[in-house]
Amino acid sequence: MAKLFVPRKRLNRKFILWLLKEERHESEGQHHQHSWWQVMCLTGVDYFSTLGYQPGIAALAAGALSPVATLILVLLTLFGALPIYRRVAAQSPQGEGSIAMLEHLLPWWQGKLFVLCLLGFVATDFIITITLSAADATAHIVENPLVPNFLHHQAIAITLVLIALLGTVFLRGFREAIGIAVFLVGVYLLLNLVVIIVGLYQIFNQPSLITDWQTTLFAQHQNPLLMLGVAALLFPKLALGLSGFETGVAVMPLVRGSSSDTQEQPEGRIHNTHKLLTTAALIMSFYLITSSLVTTLLIPAAEFQSGGKASGRALAYLAHQYLGNGFGTIYDLSTISILWFAGASAMAGLLNIVPRYLPRYGMAPNWARATRPLVLVYTAIALGVTIIFKANVEAQGGAYATGVLVLITSAAFAVTLSAHRQRSKGGTIAFAIITLLFIYTTIVNIIERPEGIRIAGFFIAAIIVTSLVSRVWRSTELRVERIEIDEAASDFITQESQGKIRLIAHRRNTGSAREYFLKEKEVREDHYLPPTDSILFLEIRVSDASEFEGIIRVKGEEVDGYRILRAESAAVPNAIAAILLHLRDQTGKIPHAYFGWAEGNPIQYLLRFILFGEGDIAVVTREVLRKAERNPERRPAIHVGG
Repeated sequence: MAKLFVPRKRLNRKFILWLLKEERHESEGQHHQHSWWQVMCLTGVDYFSTLGYQPGIAALAAGALSPVATLILVLLTLFGALPIYRRVAAQSPQGEGSIAMLEHLLPWWQGKLFVLCLLGFVATDFIITITLSAADATAHIVENPLVPNFLHHQAIAITLVLIALLGTVFLRGFREAIGIAVFLVGVYLLLNLVVIIVGLYQIFNQPSLITDWQTTLFAQHQNPLLMLGVAALLFPKLALGLSGFETGVAVMPLVRGSSSDTQEQPEGRIHNTHKLLTTAALIMSFYLITSSLVTTLLIPAAEFQSGGKASGRALAYLAHQYLGNGFGTIYDLSTISILWFAGASAMAGLLNIVPRYLPRYGMAPNWARATRPLVLVYTAIALGVTIIFKANVEAQGGAYATGVLVLITSAAFAVTLSAHRQRSKGGTIAFAIITLLFIYTTIVNIIERPEGIRIAGFFIAAIIVTSLVSRVWRSTELRVERIEIDEAASDFITQESQGKIRLIAHRRNTGSAREYFLKEKEVREDHYLPPTDSILFLEIRVSDASEFEGIIRVKGEEVDGYRILRAESAAVPNAIAAILLHLRDQTGKIPHAYFGWAEGNPIQYLLRFILFGEGDIAVVTREVLRKAERNPERRPAIHVGG
């Protein structure tokens, strides 16, 4: 048994090491860059692939009014979402997106909690992108007439296999593939153009189709203004056609700019990203309007219903109907490929979220820095969502639209707030109106399809709870990137290192000489320090307690002969511990730090430390040092008196 146990133990250890191996991501500004139209194709696998199911969902939601509602959606895309994200691109050229804008515009814990909530909607958007794309790819598989009959009732199983395959690809190590994206998008748009042209040709040769459609419209809505009003109420159900803008900004580091670009002012990259966003919006607008028109006029309404031949695959239905099963199969293969690759794009987006935000907040466990555990978590969630929604495309549309709309609304709000702070009255009013339109659209979508907000609520709760637990768990880490000491502070430390290094932890009030005199007198009496022993005062001011780690810059100052080391940090105990360890390493001597006992409820002090970076300083500093330095003989000494 022992011989069997040892290899198994080694195997488990190798598996864990492989699972937790951190992949090296490209550092900021060192991405391999491409022409803007190539990067547009990378975003297009998500944006353009919605043509696979958008026309069917639009027809099911709006019926004969689908082309009119789609026109309103296109107008909101071109004159609402596009101007917003052009502004976002200009203000976050490194790919941070609107979430980072809000993080910078909203200070302290409000900004962090708001970002966590938005991350819940991002998770909703990307997870549902994976599951909905896989479900629609399955619909194109099972409805193809060349596929064996026994697969027609295996939609859930096929969808689960596609998602598991996607997870497997990322476990093995997925890399950005611009070339694949360009090929898939080019072929897919070309095939869709052929189907739409053939559809328009059929409509042109059968004028009765237009007449019948007009008759149906005016029979239901006799007043054209009333018709537009109803279409405006219905178009939130078509919000899937707005996806892709946030991704377009997120991939900005991949866009090649001009030779004169700098890291701070990449004007060429911003200009090319504007071209990317505008071109993608114009292409999608064309396809949205024309696909909605041909599918509404040529496909019987019953076929859009669940179980119908056009359910989740309206354009594919027309491809088979008018161009034969051979062309239809080619179209299906193209659609399946781009939908599956859209899931890959969403998975890649999810894997970038945790490294970009949560570790900076201290709100992600250490294993979350590795890619593979996250792939397993996201894949498991996607599999669960697929089972819950039974791989139904239309049923997941509400959740997808909720994630998309909340992200666009948050971007609109961020741009409005930015315009206001820049004192642009016209810009503030214009973007505020757009924000209100998106708020209306989001609210209507949530009321009509509440499953989206339920899923987003689950993700938000999971992210907040996990993040707060992680923040508490990691609160006693050093939480410092590096320490920088100015010349005056360095001189003080050099003088002090001639004997024992003694520092008095002090919270400054008035900063007067009398304040330091009384504090020194108190410490010397409590700890029986002789007056001949020199001391330094150490003062840490809390900058932003919601931050987790950063650079500590120590400045040396002198007040009437009292030498003081001053610094700012997100947490006082962690900063003191980091400075003590730094002094030990620089001088080769063990520093001694002197504190007074805190009086009051320890639970209250614990909350003060977590929320405000202070609390019972001596106790927490000792714990931070204990975790950072396991050898007690090399650990800086903590003295508490009073």
